[in-house]
Amino acid sequence: MNILFLTLAKINTLQERGIYHDLMREFSDHQHNVYVVSPVERREKQKTTLKKEGNAVFLNVKTLNIQKTNFIEKGVSTLTIEKLFLRAVKKHFSQVKFDLVIYSTPPITFTGVIKYIKKRDSARTYLLLKDIFPQNAVDMKLMSHTGILYKYFRKKEKELYTVSDKIGCMSEANVQFVLNHNSYVPKEKVEINANSIRLQPSKIPSDQEKTAIRTKYGIPADKKVFIYGGNLGKPQGIDFLIETLRAKAEDDHVFFVVAGSGTEYDKIKGWFDSFKPTNALLLSAVPKADYDLLVQACDVGLIFLHKDFTIPNYPSRLLSYLEYRMPVLAATDPNTDIGTDIVKNGCGMSVYSGDLAAMIIAVDTMINMDGPKFEEMSRNGLKFLEREFQVSTSYQKIIES
Repeated sequence: MNILFLTLAKINTLQERGIYHDLMREFSDHQHNVYVVSPVERREKQKTTLKKEGNAVFLNVKTLNIQKTNFIEKGVSTLTIEKLFLRAVKKHFSQVKFDLVIYSTPPITFTGVIKYIKKRDSARTYLLLKDIFPQNAVDMKLMSHTGILYKYFRKKEKELYTVSDKIGCMSEANVQFVLNHNSYVPKEKVEINANSIRLQPSKIPSDQEKTAIRTKYGIPADKKVFIYGGNLGKPQGIDFLIETLRAKAEDDHVFFVVAGSGTEYDKIKGWFDSFKPTNALLLSAVPKADYDLLVQACDVGLIFLHKDFTIPNYPSRLLSYLEYRMPVLAATDPNTDIGTDIVKNGCGMSVYSGDLAAMIIAVDTMINMDGPKFEEMSRNGLKFLEREFQVSTSYQKIIES
């Protein structure tokens, strides 16, 4: 088949790893022709480019900054990206008849492109629902239910769900949220299609390799190391991350690594600069290959979500932790099921974001956990990943639909 994939994640090769790279590689390996349309943001100072790699074609469309930028530019970019993508698809893929269109949220404004290809080519359409907007913006108090912006984006959200032949959600809580808040969506249209990756050949670093990596970053070799990696934005509830670091600042048995970037990076950097914790390290965005090595040298993976969310987020960083056999500690809102999944599958602990007393108990429990119990959590995490988050399963669900 000819597959059109629309995404905000910049993709210009299938040689890299990631949930979308891996999924498109799976389609490519099954001999489908893959056409990936993704943005090249203004900050990169590049023009729209077209590139071929085997049976994959990459169309990187010049856009405004849309990720890890301020709310105003993000909003304007979200409004304009649909026309930019549609113009680029018409120009570069006019001779290609697509059988299937796959697209991920954010954004919810790809509807025009999807409708155009669906009508022109009688294509099937599949939504990978990774973000429920505009409700997440309401949760973060970035817009109001009664405002014009909300009503506009809510209309676009409904259009997107309607034009989609199938909606793949990250978890059962996401399925229920979509059905409970969108009565016009038929139950049979919605299914679980979790974040997924292609597992790499397992290689556990030796103690010497772990020590070398820790030495490179100035991380102590004799402490239990907790790492938070990924986006540092308002949805992650950075205030609670800072509270946790402050509460454990005098604990000589633990070390924290925070590696990432985002709109709240300056806030956490400001705290590091003024407080100067001796048992914590802040790193700005680390290249993917270096980050993977860094994660493998740590002991526990951290997930933080803002306490005010009513939508059930399911961060994909969980997969990196599970792949590298790391127990996970999640601080979440009450509406997501990622924390309950972690506990149910015996691969970590979960508390509610904002409950500092529970968080301290959880950190202490994982610091003091004996070797066999810690190893059991590690093994359970890998089994959880193999059972629920394989890209081959995501591929098969899309094909079957």
